[in-house]
Amino acid sequence: MDFELNYEISRTVDYLRAGNFTRVALQFPDELLKDSPRVAKALRSELGAGVRLFVMADAAYGSCCVDEIGASHVDAECVVHYGHACMSPTSTLPAMFVFGKASIDIKDCADLIGHCLSSTNKPILVLYGLEYSHALMHLKAVVAESLVLSHSNWGPMVKYSDVIGSVINPSQDCTTEKDQIRSLNGSITNAGFTSGRDEKKILKFGNGRRMENGTCFELGGLTWSIPSDHKIEDYLLFWIGPENSAFTNVVLTFNNCEIIRYDADERRLLEDTSCQRRILKRRYYLVEKAKDANIVGILVGTLGCAGYLSIIQQMKELIKGAGKKSYTLVMGRPNSAKLANFPECDVFVYVSCAQTALLDSKEFLAPIITPFEAALAFGRGRQWTGEYVLNFHDLMVSSGPEAVSGTKEARFSFIKGGYMEDIQPEENGEHEERSLALAETTEKALNLQSQHPNTIMFKGAARSGSEFFAARSYQGLNRQYENLAPQSYVIGRSGRASGYADEKMQEK
Repeated sequence: MDFELNYEISRTVDYLRAGNFTRVALQFPDELLKDSPRVAKALRSELGAGVRLFVMADAAYGSCCVDEIGASHVDAECVVHYGHACMSPTSTLPAMFVFGKASIDIKDCADLIGHCLSSTNKPILVLYGLEYSHALMHLKAVVAESLVLSHSNWGPMVKYSDVIGSVINPSQDCTTEKDQIRSLNGSITNAGFTSGRDEKKILKFGNGRRMENGTCFELGGLTWSIPSDHKIEDYLLFWIGPENSAFTNVVLTFNNCEIIRYDADERRLLEDTSCQRRILKRRYYLVEKAKDANIVGILVGTLGCAGYLSIIQQMKELIKGAGKKSYTLVMGRPNSAKLANFPECDVFVYVSCAQTALLDSKEFLAPIITPFEAALAFGRGRQWTGEYVLNFHDLMVSSGPEAVSGTKEARFSFIKGGYMEDIQPEENGEHEERSLALAETTEKALNLQSQHPNTIMFKGAARSGSEFFAARSYQGLNRQYENLAPQSYVIGRSGRASGYADEKMQEK
């Protein structure tokens, strides 16, 4: 495919000229970084010397998110994002997305969609990776033509999702971060997406947005609607694309649906999604393990997604209401070596975009869960109904997770195999933000050194980081000795290393 067509050089130039941008950041993932010099050269030849271009690579967090922090280092006015994208709303900078144009055999894909229609009595909903959005119109035409030639009346049984948009402008109708998420008027535009659709007749939020003429769904940059008398479980989901994070997001979110994946590279259908569904069992285990935690670390996995500060504050309030201690950690992309520096944390809550939220924590010392799983673990009395939410914006749009506090009933721990009593919020040791809070915390930590460390360390009774470190056997280089009197000095060896004075005397 033509290079300039694949990277949409002409459309990018039109967008930058229309916005009068003079400082532009070009964000590339690692696999496309080799093409960045050619892209920058092609854009510079069209835009001239009046527009400065900056190539960004090695994003601080996931490459699917717009790296607003990196762009701010060069005072960029907008970001052009290349490659796979999660389409999370930005906080400050406008962004344009170039998804690329992955190759696909339209005829083969259309034939397999027709084969699925003939072998099932369910309507088909076609979902796809954003890199295949360029072939959607051609695919629709070929499928419709094949159904006409076969004299089939299954045309209305095939529905296609659409791309929400390729441009995000957070300053268009939004003035605050709260308005971007909680506004109920013109939902998609207020979330930062440029779209011409009218969605002002939204009745409520949920797994899908309930409208007067049906239910509208949005996931991973795609949007589609179904009639009000239909459920999403009534459809066969036909995914076009590789087995990546976007596909995992679809499988977990719609875990009650029948899903088929078309691999465009290998040109074959794959019906086995057991690997993705096993993830749900693993996540449920982590939720049960998180219920027994006393100290929770909140990992900041994004600094660009709109609303991340609100969900972090929401998690703090949830953890505090459950009678647990929380610490907020900002460290870029988490790995086992970084998190090993915080052994006092029993569990970590990872706040990030939907497509980077799932981390395989088998190599970590403590499990890593999502905000939705934290709501299940720390909300007393809540039960998992099978619904799964990866996008933290859905938690903020809803009433939000609430911790049921004040109860003294013991709960059964499936991990420890017995009943446990959670620490009450008033016993959490929290201090209000005042001038003496640090001094009081330090005094409490010093008083804890007289307690038995085994009680705190090995029974998991540490309620805060100060208790955990006070019970450690290794206290650092500044050990407190019982005998404060200085010891007498000792005369060391004299001479050279090849032969000290005392060694020469022994030889004689």
